[in-house]
Amino acid sequence: MDTVTETQSTVMTESHWQSAHAIAQTLVKQETDVNELGKTIAYLRSAINLNQAEAGARFFKYLKTLVNNGRTIGHSGRTLDYYRTIEKACSDYLLSYQTKPATMLHILGWVARLMRYYREGGAIEEDLEALAKRAPTISPQVLESERQAEIQAVAQTQNFQLRQQVEAVIKTIKGKAVTYELPGSIKLTVKEPKKYSDLEVGQVVTVEILEIRENGIPKKVQWVG
Repeated sequence: MDTVTETQSTVMTESHWQSAHAIAQTLVKQETDVNELGKTIAYLRSAINLNQAEAGARFFKYLKTLVNNGRTIGHSGRTLDYYRTIEKACSDYLLSYQTKPATMLHILGWVARLMRYYREGGAIEEDLEALAKRAPTISPQVLESERQAEIQAVAQTQNFQLRQQVEAVIKTIKGKAVTYELPGSIKLTVKEPKKYSDLEVGQVVTVEILEIRENGIPKKVQWVG
């Protein structure tokens, strides 16, 4: 089963809700930009798809890197504060799930939704059981919208360039058509008439970006090694 599909069907336990609730409250009270949280969610999703066994450790290392380099890579004077708050909240409430990155991804998805809920007037000091009962059913359209936002966030973080070479996972091979998954779960299908017979599903390869859309997301790639 695809990792992303699996996380969407995960049932939130009471412990999961407590973590999501606590992180969302912390971030809202500190006035953290939910878009910056979205970028970390996108990174975790990408890390899971590349190597689930190492994704949790890579995620926490990534958060520390954001804090250490926040002044350089931040887009505003408050960006470093956002990174610090996100890193501390995740370390406080998600470190015990480090070996279960899919669970972390699911919890963080709800954190983002709860942050928007609180900012629209939802009571922060709310009973967890009541909150869980009132948790909205997320439609496929909403999930797709959130997915596109995550992909856009990854594109901004990665700053993809023409002729750049990046790692990709082979997801499917149908005839000569090969589907590659780039960082951020960006899936591109291209024909590889000279190499398709030598490739395997699940293999990690290097591809070169040949075209990029106006929104910064790669449009066409090819195998290079």
